[in-house]
Amino acid sequence: MMVSGGAAACIADMATFPLDVTKVRLQISTTVALNAEGIVIPAEYKGFLGTFMGMARNEGLRGLYGGIVPGLQRQCVLASIRIGLYEPVKELYTNQLQLGEGHGANMFIRIISASTTGTVGICFAQPTDVVKVRMQAQNRGNGTFRYYNSVHAYRSILKHEGLGGLWKGFVPNIVRNSVVNVAELVCYDTIKEVLINSGLFRDGLVCHFSAGLSAGFCATLLTSPIDVVKTRYMNSTNSYSSVWDCTKALAREGGFLAFYKGFIPAFMRLGTWNVCMFVTFEQLKKIMYTMNAQNRDNKISVRIFCRLVLYDISNLPTNVPIVSLGRNGCHYYLYNDIGFADDVCNTDACVDQH
Repeated sequence: MMVSGGAAACIADMATFPLDVTKVRLQISTTVALNAEGIVIPAEYKGFLGTFMGMARNEGLRGLYGGIVPGLQRQCVLASIRIGLYEPVKELYTNQLQLGEGHGANMFIRIISASTTGTVGICFAQPTDVVKVRMQAQNRGNGTFRYYNSVHAYRSILKHEGLGGLWKGFVPNIVRNSVVNVAELVCYDTIKEVLINSGLFRDGLVCHFSAGLSAGFCATLLTSPIDVVKTRYMNSTNSYSSVWDCTKALAREGGFLAFYKGFIPAFMRLGTWNVCMFVTFEQLKKIMYTMNAQNRDNKISVRIFCRLVLYDISNLPTNVPIVSLGRNGCHYYLYNDIGFADDVCNTDACVDQH
């Protein structure tokens, strides 16, 4: 499950990363360009399409995919935990709390499970998130780079800001990722269940697509204010004294709507990301389950056949090897013209050899 979650998230990130960079540029549009005296320079790009097309024209693919390496590092850590461990944690809470099978109990279990995995995941992935935001925010079209690559970014932040620099915005990031995880996983889980139980869709691609898109909208609506504050604060060096100071400055700057700056690209990115991730995740789960089931069935079949063949070998073709894995080693049976031979070996390579 963890491998499937991490792989699905990386695939979704690769497909939607330019939208995420566009969202970040819009969210920090009043602070991304400052002169030496700290005076705000008018934003170079305006609006979603203007920002996207401007980056494509002036910065190329390097701009649209700026920060992709720490972005994938983040997903390998965060998604493997928050998505891959969601079902096991949900099962754990269900068995431990014994709240029954009611709708309210199931919803509560889903919420605390998603909140738990989201919180634990970001505790490990926080430094990668800071580096990703910093690298997404830098303009690659003017020839000057704040960070040349992710390794340089980690070293530079540690050198100039200390270990705390990599944990900047940790509190709003925990809140944001907990809410995102609850909105995405709980909404997806619930909507998928409703669509299947109502008979509108079967458990297939269309159902996964619809549930993923709905989960993306819910997540964007709930987390956009937190995401804007988190992005502004993470990208700043000494502009804000605290998260609360950043929040107040944002409110003074544009009022309530300032907290939903970049909402359209945020939804386009998160909605598309959720569709890509959940569709890929469901397919990877099916593949993993199928492979595990086949391996389990093959082992059981071999063991049963090897036991039965000891009693009836009249129809067994000659020179056909059969392997039975036992506690005392690998029993290698071979029926030939002379009779039934049973050889035992205890080496690690015997299974591959036979």
